[in-house]
Amino acid sequence: MTSDPADLTAADYLDGAREMTATDRPYLAHLLAEEAAQRTTDPATAAGIRASFPDPTTARKESN
Repeated sequence: MTSDPADLTAADYLDGAREMTATDRPYLAHLLAEEAAQRTTDPATAAGIRASFPDPTTARKESN
């Protein structure tokens, strides 16, 4: 792993997003996935990444 964030790839960010999902940190997973999507040149791939890691603040359901 590099210490310079500019050297990270979309795959690096996706790996981080998966790790955050596995440790029940959905908001961090979403942020890392968003960075991965921004670093992806293919719009369809970027859309797929965003769909896989939705924003938990908008997907949250209220209960009584």
